[in-house]
Amino acid sequence: MEDEVRVRIDGDADLVSARAEARAMAERLGFPRPDPTLIATAISEIARNIVVHVGCGEIVLTPFKEDDRCGLVVIAHDDGPGIRNVEAALRDAYTGRSGLGLGLPGARRLMDEFDVTSDADNGTTVTMKKWRRRDELEFRREQRGRGDE
Repeated sequence: MEDEVRVRIDGDADLVSARAEARAMAERLGFPRPDPTLIATAISEIARNIVVHVGCGEIVLTPFKEDDRCGLVVIAHDDGPGIRNVEAALRDAYTGRSGLGLGLPGARRLMDEFDVTSDADNGTTVTMKKWRRRDELEFRREQRGRGDE
């Protein structure tokens, strides 16, 4: 499996880099359309939160594989003051200062798994995962590469 990709988020230009890296990795991992775009959109929202509310942070993209599926893990972290009320921030009615209007709840809807941890001492970490089922052809290629056939 490919190595992780780290994208430092220090301003608006870094959102473009994070989106592009995520889309490229999703395509390399064989995600069908529109999944690479959905992943990139979720990352835009989380990266926008970093820029607007904290100023800087990091997004780490990591591919992973399990028996019958593979996926992409996205971890976004900042060292800011944390989200005072995570439960409220995850509600659709919650409004932030800017972004695509999706915020945390929108990013959560776009991904298969979503978790937020946040406190004043450690900042905020958002962990998101998107899964893709592996098909029979993929399994056969993998077996052939290992010499199992």
